[in-house]
Parts: sequence; C-alpha cells; structure tokens
Amino acid sequence: MDKTAAALLAEEYMRLGGHRRAKIDDNIVTTRIWEHETPEAEAFWNEKIEPLDERHRREVVTLLPSINEV
Repeated sequence: MDKTAAALLAEEYMRLGGHRRAKIDDNIVTTRIWEHETPEAEAFWNEKIEPLDERHRREVVTLLPSINEV
C-alpha cells in the first residue's frame, strides 16, 4: 500500500529527529514540544509542514505520536 503525502511528511520529520507530539482534544488538533529538535527537523517543519493549509497540516499532525502515547 502506498503512503499518503501526509504520512511521508510525518515520517521524514520524525526521521530527522522531530519531537513534536500531536494533541487532539475535542477535534482541535495542535502540537506540543518539550524537547529540542534537531536543526534539520525544525527546518523541515518550517519549510514543508508549517506552510501547508490547515487541512493538510492537520492530517500530518494526526500522524505524529500523540502526547497520550508518551
């Protein structure tokens, strides 16, 4: 099965050392970060994920580990 574009973005972000975690509460999707991420992961987020429209960014965020899983 092929991965979606959102899945590929989330996977690459995590591979680069990203530490953001999904926070989903009452259908409000945000991220939390408690640890410093690598410069590569931060740059990837800022260049590839942050500019996405809300719907696509939300899709990527929902594929990150949840704060409830940590």
